[in-house]
Amino acid sequence: MDEDRAKTYELEQSCVKMMRGLLTCMMRQKEKLEHFKTSQSPLDAIHAKYSSETGQVVVGDSDWGHLQIDAVSLYLLVLAQMTASGLQIVFSLDEVAFIQNLVFYIESAYCVPDYGIWERGDKSNHGLPELNASSIGMAKAALEAMNELDLFGARGGPSSIIHVLADEAQKCQAVLQSMLPRESNSKEVDSGLLSVISFPAFAVDDPEIIKLTRATIISKLQGHYGLKRFLRDGYKTPKEDPTRLYYEPWELRMFDNIECEWPLFFCYMIIDGSFRGDKAAVVEYNEALEEILIKTEDGLRLVPELYAVPSDKVNEEYKFPGSQVRVPLGRCPFMWAQSLYILGRLLQEGFLAPGELDPLNRRLGSEKKPDVVVQVVILAEDQEIQEKLRVFDIHVQTIAEVAPVEVQPARVLSHLYAYLGRNKKLGLSGRKSRDVGILCTSKLYSLQDRIFAFTPQLMDQQRFYIASDYELMIDNLKNELNFLKSSWQSVLGRPLVVFTFRHVLLGILKSKYLKVIFSI
Repeated sequence: MDEDRAKTYELEQSCVKMMRGLLTCMMRQKEKLEHFKTSQSPLDAIHAKYSSETGQVVVGDSDWGHLQIDAVSLYLLVLAQMTASGLQIVFSLDEVAFIQNLVFYIESAYCVPDYGIWERGDKSNHGLPELNASSIGMAKAALEAMNELDLFGARGGPSSIIHVLADEAQKCQAVLQSMLPRESNSKEVDSGLLSVISFPAFAVDDPEIIKLTRATIISKLQGHYGLKRFLRDGYKTPKEDPTRLYYEPWELRMFDNIECEWPLFFCYMIIDGSFRGDKAAVVEYNEALEEILIKTEDGLRLVPELYAVPSDKVNEEYKFPGSQVRVPLGRCPFMWAQSLYILGRLLQEGFLAPGELDPLNRRLGSEKKPDVVVQVVILAEDQEIQEKLRVFDIHVQTIAEVAPVEVQPARVLSHLYAYLGRNKKLGLSGRKSRDVGILCTSKLYSLQDRIFAFTPQLMDQQRFYIASDYELMIDNLKNELNFLKSSWQSVLGRPLVVFTFRHVLLGILKSKYLKVIFSI
């Protein structure tokens, strides 16, 4: 038993060392991180690969598709899960500030084209980034996992907590659900989405979308030796020209039915079945995987990178898809697949429980949740407004009367969020965007023993004059309340919307909208 505990501790610390090594590599790129927040240029992206010996970059800014939001998001997601399990990865407040800025790096994933999980962007490999559902989903999962996480664990305090704007995660959610089961503009579907609808991201809340995406992947991409990455994927096929990286658009049709099949995705399906409690699926994919593993003389089972059609069998495969015996190519073992294979075996044999792989319980996100009750508080700007409302038999408190709660406009909250992640030592300036959505303003904040409530941004006339049109403002408020009701699922507590009656809104008292606002 002592030896087992020692081995467990050694494995834990190996994971900590690996995570800290990646953190150190990325912190050396802090200038690029700072520039990317304003430029969002692929040339300013944090590098996607480093030397395992020195931790330094290995290719130039323009020599590789470094803008891979899914990679940074996966790091943050795993960091959150490991921290929640009791491991400590982050040791200083400088590192906390850098992690906070990594959150800002990925929060606009819903509108930033990147090179995606396969690092090449558009299917034709011309180096064109595009919006990828797998990147958006991984970013959404990371944002939700990192929100209110104390990176120092039980030893932490307010300064070591990471803050995420819930509205940014919700925007990722909206775009993700509108794209699935499609991966991107050029890819109809992609097996990489398995990591989004299931382990490790569990990023989709709608069970029907999860089922549709899984069924689409299986029907269009599954073969005898694994799953294709996506349709017309020319990587390592006999028809691919190894002397150049890109394809001409007309060439893609040559790869129909001869795309390489990846055993990696059988491993994903086994883990997915284990989390869903689908024993039949686990048995089915486990048997399929056992047939294609490479057995060594020592009895080890190795997962190869992929299986390809031999060059002399291509014409037969064109005529009868799935009829030819394929050969293993690429790395063996393929570490990505091998690690997932080991995880799958540990789950099947009972050495690991799903909760141990998912301490944050993200796998429960698609389960039905209770209905959300939106709370609306109406306050008068001063006693004069209070008296005028009383004439209409409407009794409300003034802003001064709700002390010690301080009521401020949304722009104040935006200003406070801009201070998150600022660090002079690292040259990090914090959050750049000044927008805060209804999800952020619909909760109370505690700051230095003071409690703050914030009015919605749509009521801020200093930000945009259209807020002076009270008829339009009330319509917008009704829409925002409906949005809150449907989007508050992943946020704790009940939403609280503060509506302040100000002198500029006195016209409402003489209009039909007075009854509307009090009947919301």
